[in-house]
Amino acid sequence: MFLTITITGSADRPATDLGFLLHKHPDRAQRFSTSYGVAHVLYPEADAQRCTAALLLEVDPIALVRRGQGKGRGGAPDSALGQYVNDRPYAASSLLAVALRSVFTSAMKGECAARPELPGRAMPLRIEVPVLPARGGADLVRRLFEPLGWTVTAEPLPLDATFPEWGDSRYVRLVLEGESRLAEALRHLYVLLPVLDDAKHYWVSPDEVDKLLKAGEGWLEDHPEQRLIADRYLARRRALTRQAIERLALERLAEADDADGEEIDNAVDEEVDTEQKPVPLAVQRREAILAELRAVNATRVLDLGCGQGQLVGALLKERPFTEIVGVDVSMRALHEARRRLRLDRMPERQSERVRLLQGSLAYTDDRLKGYDAAVLSEVIEHVDPERLPALEYAVFGAARPQTVVVTTPNVEYNVRWETLPAGQVRHADHRFEWTRREFRQWAQEVGARHGYAVTFEPVGPDDAEVGPPTQLAHFRMTDDDGEGRSEFKTQDRNRSHNKNNKKNNNKNNNKSQGQGQGQDTDRDRDRDPARGYGTSDGADGAVGSSAATTGKEAAA
Repeated sequence: MFLTITITGSADRPATDLGFLLHKHPDRAQRFSTSYGVAHVLYPEADAQRCTAALLLEVDPIALVRRGQGKGRGGAPDSALGQYVNDRPYAASSLLAVALRSVFTSAMKGECAARPELPGRAMPLRIEVPVLPARGGADLVRRLFEPLGWTVTAEPLPLDATFPEWGDSRYVRLVLEGESRLAEALRHLYVLLPVLDDAKHYWVSPDEVDKLLKAGEGWLEDHPEQRLIADRYLARRRALTRQAIERLALERLAEADDADGEEIDNAVDEEVDTEQKPVPLAVQRREAILAELRAVNATRVLDLGCGQGQLVGALLKERPFTEIVGVDVSMRALHEARRRLRLDRMPERQSERVRLLQGSLAYTDDRLKGYDAAVLSEVIEHVDPERLPALEYAVFGAARPQTVVVTTPNVEYNVRWETLPAGQVRHADHRFEWTRREFRQWAQEVGARHGYAVTFEPVGPDDAEVGPPTQLAHFRMTDDDGEGRSEFKTQDRNRSHNKNNKKNNNKNNNKSQGQGQGQDTDRDRDRDPARGYGTSDGADGAVGSSAATTGKEAAA
């Protein structure tokens, strides 16, 4: 990937001043090592009338894989096979933005010891980026750069010039032209290249807010797309985005009052805690789940529907949880979970405790069997009601952990949310929200069908009239193999006993004929539906097939 910066000049202001500004001599090609490859700076042309500097970044694909880029940690979010095929070596992204900052550090700061008057001078610039990922298309490119005074050419690149009917790709050829100070132009690129790519190749930590505000000083506070820029630059981390927006608003107020930001933001004495902040419901929910898992001494835990990995992160902080598996159907959510958990930077001993798997809870999955506990935290309400039986069987009938913890919103409590319109669910993706009675009925029926005892706990303030905002059910597997055992449990045991009976029948065939009556008696007992056992092979196998079919129909 590369970009070029061109300046036009005259006899009294030669274009070769660009070499002073960049601190790179036009007569030499230079190379610089970066975390993901090698950056080259060279000048294809350099005279008084026109001077062009090119930054060429050679990305090392092996370094991308070793540092986690190929596994989706901060890379292109749609590249499930990113370890093998991705656009990172060719398309301008945060990799190029970081190279700009590291190679042109002094130029970005506006420093030039040899010619101190140059950094403050606006110059006729032309910047070209041949391949730029633009999630939002050419229109978004113009919305981002035109308010900064640039004349923008954003030419969509075809997927394949040989097959024009395939249409355009999400990449554009970008050309920016206008008069600007070089330091400002470099800061525009440093922020907006990863914004357009909508991805970062590294973990976004809180100090990224400071980097954004420093690079955006003088232009970001008044940009019409300020929120979009902050949101994408900070990898859609809401807390960081909110912090950046608040600080930008404070800077605007300070500029209007001709004061320093700290002088305005002085209403609260930081040494005095004037108000106790309420604990967010999400935090209370995680604490309630952890308490239930601790109570049963669970060590191997499934987080089913793990989303962005908040519960996985909480489990990792406690040593008794030795194996933690997060499962989600969304690959994008798993990518974000890896970023949040910083799996690429985690010590080996710690990383061995956690796995993230893609999977759907509508299907049985042998990878989920044999665990102490499973958690369905705010998951079931995202499932269509007609698909709940499939989820039920996959978790309680097939995976069968010793303990299952389920949380879901209490729809009765919605009247206490002042900002939630009457009759509206809490999240647009919720397929339903249950009352306490509906949730208890569902949980008790599931427990009865699959051999689990169920208890219920409130999460959050337990309102005397409408109950808590979140309701929690704790399923514990019982040892009772009689009444209350599910047909699904019977079906699983049928398979196991079929194998055992086959072995026993083979042994019995080698015994004397005088023992045949006992063998027939055993077969009759094995076929007794009241005992829940399977059948032996041969003519009796039809009964086992019929029972299995009945179980599948019930699961559907």
